[in-house]
Amino acid sequence: MKISGVDIRPGNIIEYEKGIWKVAKTQHTQPGKGGAFMQVEMKNLIDGRKTNVRFRSQDTIERVRLDTKDFQFLYIDGDALVFMDQENYEQINLPADLVGDAAAFLQDGMEVTLEMYDDRPISVALPEQVEAMIVEADAVVKGQTASSSFKPALLDNGVRVMVPPFIASGTRIIVDVYERTYVGKAS
Repeated sequence: MKISGVDIRPGNIIEYEKGIWKVAKTQHTQPGKGGAFMQVEMKNLIDGRKTNVRFRSQDTIERVRLDTKDFQFLYIDGDALVFMDQENYEQINLPADLVGDAAAFLQDGMEVTLEMYDDRPISVALPEQVEAMIVEADAVVKGQTASSSFKPALLDNGVRVMVPPFIASGTRIIVDVYERTYVGKAS
């Protein structure tokens, strides 16, 4: 589907210079003389490069729709992550950098969504929030019980997050995978 250069929005997947790019930020600019343009910051989904491009209103860009497919995470095999297709039970090995920093939150049996382009996986989306166990939490400093104070804690997957003072070691909490922040106490 073709769209005008000034209709590009963050989150769009576009085809540009024979690559597939995800738009991170856009800024619409209308200078005093000359036509309006859209300054677009985007990341290549195939090789991870980032770039800034200026699109004018007369430019047309091909907007790409990605297919999504549900997979289940099985295990880590060296530098690869092994996933299983939930429809036909075929296994697929993908490089860990396809998941990025969120790979630390992968758990055995976790359901994930793979975004595919021409039947080739280009990104892995984990659930927004996961449950994790706190294995180490700093002690509360007396007098530091204000609601806005947080203390560092270490999760069972090795990730550090800031938690409220009443959270102790051994507590199960819910963590935002992409922001790496405390959401709440698990029930």
